[in-house]
Amino acid sequence: MLAVCATSVAWGAEPQDPLLDLFVKKGYVTQDEADKVNAEAEAMRTNEMAQLPASKWKINKAIKSVELFGDLRLRYEDRSAEDPRGGSVDLNRLRYAVRIGLRGDVYDNFYYGVRAETSTNPRSTWVTFGSSSSAPFGKSSAGIGIGQVYLGWHPTDWADITVGKMPNPFYTTAMTWDPDLSPEGAAERFKYTVGPADLFASFGQFLYQDPNPTHANAGYFSFNYKNSNLPFILGWQLGVNYHVTKTISFKVAPAIYNYTGNGVNNINGTSPDFSGTFVGQGSTKGLGGNSAFYNLGPYDGFFSNETGINDLLILDVPWELNAKVKNLDVRLFGDYAQNLNGGDRARAAFGAQSAAAFNGSGISLIPSAQTGDDKAYQIGLAIGNKNSLGLVSGSVCKKNAWELRTYWQHVEQYSLDPNLIDSDFFADLNMEGIYTALAYGLSDNFIATIRYGYASRINDKLGTGGSNQDIPQVNPYNHYNLLQLDLTMRF
Repeated sequence: MLAVCATSVAWGAEPQDPLLDLFVKKGYVTQDEADKVNAEAEAMRTNEMAQLPASKWKINKAIKSVELFGDLRLRYEDRSAEDPRGGSVDLNRLRYAVRIGLRGDVYDNFYYGVRAETSTNPRSTWVTFGSSSSAPFGKSSAGIGIGQVYLGWHPTDWADITVGKMPNPFYTTAMTWDPDLSPEGAAERFKYTVGPADLFASFGQFLYQDPNPTHANAGYFSFNYKNSNLPFILGWQLGVNYHVTKTISFKVAPAIYNYTGNGVNNINGTSPDFSGTFVGQGSTKGLGGNSAFYNLGPYDGFFSNETGINDLLILDVPWELNAKVKNLDVRLFGDYAQNLNGGDRARAAFGAQSAAAFNGSGISLIPSAQTGDDKAYQIGLAIGNKNSLGLVSGSVCKKNAWELRTYWQHVEQYSLDPNLIDSDFFADLNMEGIYTALAYGLSDNFIATIRYGYASRINDKLGTGGSNQDIPQVNPYNHYNLLQLDLTMRF
């Protein structure tokens, strides 16, 4: 009996057995007898451990921690877009997405992260069931891409530097940055607390596209020459999270995003390329988007530049007010953005479409430069039970947690970068509408979510510019509907 007691405690790595100590105090055994039992139990433990096979998994001694993270998601989606003449495209899809990665710390205050995910689309990880070219049940559309790979260093508790393809370092909203985007380059973040104010600053230098070579002599390419300016997006953000009371806080973080370089310099003004002049006009001419160019190949809706990054200097001011009310968390949030070069962008779009327009082009003409369409804003409310805000986005997962989130959004044609906005809701520019979502935690790993969005065109003199690939055949949208039912396993 004494040996069994001592053995069970020795396996638990306890230096002494409380039961043996009690027996000694009661006089049932002597101290020498108790010491002998403990020694025998320790010998048994050592022999058993020596016989265990060595682990086949080996981790470098420099690695302090390794975390496996990611999610598995299933979705039913009903998406539709209607053009000004009543024609529409409707998508009813079953979809799936996988994200899986490793992250952790190494010694000397360095850290790392890598994540693989389905789909090569930078603004979506979703794959549609039955879309494989080798259907039924094919795998050709189920590729895996590297979504994140980054290294970082935090030399102090108030400074952090990251390089690579990283999670977005800025405090922002889906109005300005699609949550699926992982920018590539470098970022520096700083934080400091002064009384009730948590101050922070974030800076980013992200390579937009690699248009190399930066220069080539005549004869190496089909053109007489090729040169390019590396396009970067530079971000500058200062913010504060001010704790008004123990239950109320206010966060605001103005940011400036400026663009340097336009990529390859010999692309004309209507091609769908970052370096061209953004036009944003659609080519829908009746049901099905018929145009004189239809016989040239599959119609993709991009007869004018939808992706150009010319004349973008964006001021963005996201904010949120948080309060705890009994067992509820409440968040009033919003965002305001303005392209400070929006007037120039509108005039450039008007000039480019006028120069390119000819009979049968399919491009809807802009009657005049719409220089006032340079602003975007969002206002919304989120409410959930304690510590549940973030359930809708999947950043939080807890059994019986729930969150209701809704917002109104208005994005004008020349206000934002069309390549960065959320590709699901309000997927294009010149749109306004409402978004509502309800999420519930089925367990500590599973989340059920329903989302709905409805939007309509703001300025009927303009198309709905953007590079969204879900329904590119319709531009302009007059109305847009989206319903999503999700089941997510988060780990």
